[in-house]
Amino acid sequence: MKTILDKITEAKRKEIAQAKREVPVEQLLNGPFYDRECISLKNKLLKNGASGIIAEFKRKSPSGGDINMQTSVEEATQGYSGAGASGLSVLTDGKFFGGSLYHLAAARVANPDMPILRKDFIIDPYQIFEAKASGADVILLIAACLGKEEIQLLAEKAKELHLEVLLEIHGEEELEKITPLAELIGVNNRNLKTFSVTTETSLRLASLIPGQFVKISESGISSPEAISRLKAAGYRGFLIGETFMRTENPGMACKNLIKRENGEGRSS
Repeated sequence: MKTILDKITEAKRKEIAQAKREVPVEQLLNGPFYDRECISLKNKLLKNGASGIIAEFKRKSPSGGDINMQTSVEEATQGYSGAGASGLSVLTDGKFFGGSLYHLAAARVANPDMPILRKDFIIDPYQIFEAKASGADVILLIAACLGKEEIQLLAEKAKELHLEVLLEIHGEEELEKITPLAELIGVNNRNLKTFSVTTETSLRLASLIPGQFVKISESGISSPEAISRLKAAGYRGFLIGETFMRTENPGMACKNLIKRENGEGRSS
C-alpha cells in the first residue's frame, strides 16, 4: 500500500518531467535571482540573540487540509521578518500543499535580506536550479524519500550553486544518510506513518546528530516551553508553520511567540 510520501514522490516525478519540457535549465539560468548572492541561514541561526525561528508560509497540507487560503505570501513573510524570525520557509509543492515557485519568488522580493528555504520534495537536480532561479538560499532534502547516494548528488549540486542544505531525518535509521555537505540537520517531529507529532522525537535524536551540524527541530512546536527544552538539547532552529498560519495574522502570532520566549508578556 502506497504511503502519502510515495504518492507525493510519484506525482513529483511527473511534475518535474513536465517542468523540464516547459522551462529548460538554460532558461532558469537567466532567472532574475540566479546571480544574487545567497544569505546563510546557518549564520543567522548561530548569531547571538537569534530567535532561531524559521517561520513558514503554507496554504494547506495532506494531514491538516486547508490551513490559510487568505493571507498573501508577502503579508505573512514580511510579518515574520518584522517579528524577528531568523529565516523563512516557503512551501512550493502545488498539488499537496498549495504552494508554488511564485510564492518563493514573491517572498524573496518582499524580504531581500532574509534567508529563505525552498520547502519541497526535491528528488532531481533540476529542482535545485529552480530554487536558485526563484530566490532560495537553502534547499530541503528529505532522507525518507532519498537514498544516500541521491542525497550526496543533490547536495553536491546545491554546493555548486552556493545553496545551503537542510537534510531532514525522522528517526535513528536515517542517521547514516547524513552527508557532511549539509550545514543543517532537521528532525521532523511528525511520524510519516501515523502523522502524529511529538517534539520528543527531536529530544531523542539530539545527542545522536554529530556536533558539526546546526540542529533544527521541525513540526509540532507551539509554545516557548517547547522551544526552551529544544534549545537545552542543542537545537538552534525551530521550523514553525501551522501554529502561525492557522491565525488571521501569522506575523503577529510569530511576534507573540518570540516575545513569550524572551520572557515578555508573561503574567507575573
